[in-house]
Amino acid sequence: MVRMNRLQQWFQERDWTPFPFQEEAWNHYARRRSGLIHAPTGVGKTLAAWGGPLLEALDNHDDGKGCRVLWITPLRALAHDTAENLTATIRELDLPWTLECRTSDTSASMKARQRKSLPSTLVTTPESLSLLLTYPGVDERFRSLRCVVIDEWHELMGSKRGVQAELGIARLRSIRPDLVTWGLSATLGNLDSAMSCLLGSKHEDGVLVAGHLDKAFEVVTLLPEDSERFPWAGHLGLRLLDQVIDHIESAGSTLVFTNTRSQTEIWFRSLYNARPDWAEQLAIHHGSLDQKVRREVEQRLREGSLKAVVCTSSLDLGVDFTPVEQVIQIGSPKGVARLLQRAGRSGHQPGAVSRIIGVPTNALELMEFSAARAAAIARRIEPRHPIVGPLDVLIQHLVTVSAGDGFEPDALCDEVRTTHAYRDLTDEEWRWALEFVSFGGPSLRAYPEHARVTPVDDRWRISSSAIERRHRMMIGTITADSALRVKFMNGKTLGTIEESFIGRLKPGNRFVFAGRALELIRVRDMTAYVKRATSVRGAVPRWMGGRSPLSTELADAVRERLHEARHHEFADEEMEWIEPLLALQSRWSVIPARDEVLMEFMTKKRTHHAYVFTLAGRLVNEGLSALVAYRWTTKAPQTMTVTANDYGFELTSTHTIPADEASWREVLSSDNLLDDLLACLNATQMTQRAFRDIARIAGLVFAGTPNQRKSMRQLQASSDLFYQVFEEFDPSNCLLDQSRRDVLDREMELTRLRECLTELASRRFIMRHPQEFTPLAFPLWAERIRSQHLSTERWQDRIQRMVLDLESVADDQRNEQRIQPTP
Repeated sequence: MVRMNRLQQWFQERDWTPFPFQEEAWNHYARRRSGLIHAPTGVGKTLAAWGGPLLEALDNHDDGKGCRVLWITPLRALAHDTAENLTATIRELDLPWTLECRTSDTSASMKARQRKSLPSTLVTTPESLSLLLTYPGVDERFRSLRCVVIDEWHELMGSKRGVQAELGIARLRSIRPDLVTWGLSATLGNLDSAMSCLLGSKHEDGVLVAGHLDKAFEVVTLLPEDSERFPWAGHLGLRLLDQVIDHIESAGSTLVFTNTRSQTEIWFRSLYNARPDWAEQLAIHHGSLDQKVRREVEQRLREGSLKAVVCTSSLDLGVDFTPVEQVIQIGSPKGVARLLQRAGRSGHQPGAVSRIIGVPTNALELMEFSAARAAAIARRIEPRHPIVGPLDVLIQHLVTVSAGDGFEPDALCDEVRTTHAYRDLTDEEWRWALEFVSFGGPSLRAYPEHARVTPVDDRWRISSSAIERRHRMMIGTITADSALRVKFMNGKTLGTIEESFIGRLKPGNRFVFAGRALELIRVRDMTAYVKRATSVRGAVPRWMGGRSPLSTELADAVRERLHEARHHEFADEEMEWIEPLLALQSRWSVIPARDEVLMEFMTKKRTHHAYVFTLAGRLVNEGLSALVAYRWTTKAPQTMTVTANDYGFELTSTHTIPADEASWREVLSSDNLLDDLLACLNATQMTQRAFRDIARIAGLVFAGTPNQRKSMRQLQASSDLFYQVFEEFDPSNCLLDQSRRDVLDREMELTRLRECLTELASRRFIMRHPQEFTPLAFPLWAERIRSQHLSTERWQDRIQRMVLDLESVADDQRNEQRIQPTP
């Protein structure tokens, strides 16, 4: 047992008692063991990881000279919040330690000082760690390092930033073989895989410290006053605005989470207009806002001076805002982990109840809230699958290490293979990577700028100071649509917005951003200059990546809820509220059981419709719908339109769509899946987009300097040129192969799609021919009308008119049944 001395006193002074899982982590650290700490949000994971190094320092009277602890976080905002919490502990324990942050927000003077001498504890990000590795003297800089902590490991795991962190830690382990590594996670379904990814070749010696604490959470869903039987996406949310305001009024401080930045802007503006007296107590927070704006909002949250903050996942992670009393979730969380993660932003302390209030944006989301609550109680949480062997990240790392102290190829290869991501790296792939960084491969050998790393004696070093400077500006794995700064003419910056959105606007057009109505004046030097608009009417920005598909676990839970409703079992008030909707679905068609696939066929105005309900999530249904439409069109020449949502997909055609089970089992077969997918989707264009990001990470294309970024069109043109050169002159280039795999695995969801087809093959097919659009089919029809809107009539008006027509048909049928004579 570790002697607690001053740390024990520190707990007692606060009338606290360490949790058993915290003491367990401290004991493992004393024995120099590494592992994963998995516990609910707000129960003390930070202290569980931080206590071990503190106890060691107290026992050894550590003078704090040299870096002892490296704390890695996924977000800059989380880095600064973590630094404040850790600094408070150091100060109260009277440790002679220093603590600093190193992120992209850190001043140039501090970064220069840190290159000479690191603080006792450094809080940083994966990108900033890689930057530190590019400066000579890495061994000396980290020779006193004792521990690395990776916060919110579930957020990094499964991304290229996680792979970047794996490589950085492997480098540090080569310097300090006795280095202790701890990962922190709150919501993760595959802990063994997480441990292996975190510790690499040392995972068998790792320990799992689980905080099995009964962290109480409460999920309440707002119920609309009027029931509806024909839901469509998004229309219901703002009808609950008054109820949302009542809940905000009743609490001291509230986080209002949305799933997209556009939705954040809409809800902030709606709350502001409804309660102008809250003007000084309302705030907005998302990743595109200027860093100063976000930091100010975060500080005011800590102080408890804000009534509500409307935000996205930018406040999802472990930033500690103790004054937050409740969380409101606008729209379905689409995942069990996200529900728990966001609920944990309230009651962020041991013993407190984490409370989340769900606001459905359509009736079916009531069922999703019900299903998410049930899955959370059963701890059916989504796994995060690690990325394996991305060669673009490896290439970037080779240049990084060459810029530092250089490397010996055989030794670095062994080091890289200690990571989970590259444990199966072949000799051929390693040789190819070395050739690529040394002369660009066979097709780029004639161009000196691609000879970035050069053998010097027995070590490989970066070729020139110019390449070194350029590489430092390119380090990182996050790629996105090129962003423009949004600035007032007086110079104040509001944040960044995607080029694809601004590109659709002309000077004089209005739009909503950062909670303000703005008018575009001009675009110059990657900056959109604006002024305040007198009207709030305008286009709300829609950022890329705004879709939030239903997770596999939540989709399974929804299917379970439907199965129960099929047998007239309604588990809670959400399911009771949508009982009229499900009753009508049952009367006009059928409610699919968990082992069934429902298909509905109908003809309207000489257009044939087929609806297939898989409950597999939007991404899988998008792939399935494209695949099925392609297979039908190869059987008989025709044009098909496809629409998908989380519940299923719709096919429309002017030709009759077969409605027999044998034909549908054939088009839903997994046979020849890969070839058919590549044929039906624009695989070449998708691969070129994926290659653009890979080329940027691998250093083939330069995104520009911080003050003069290249547009996405310029980057795409540059990467397309490399793509064409490789295809013609170097077809075996490994980056081409990686771009194809990225498309299959990440955009086409090949693995999940194949699993879905295998599961569908085992289910019973139920064919129905309703006369009208059923409650399950109507959202797909409405989505298609919305996406294909071409007429002068507002699409909302057309959908609402159809709702009234269908409600009238349903009511007439019910009345007819009531007056039928008794036999």
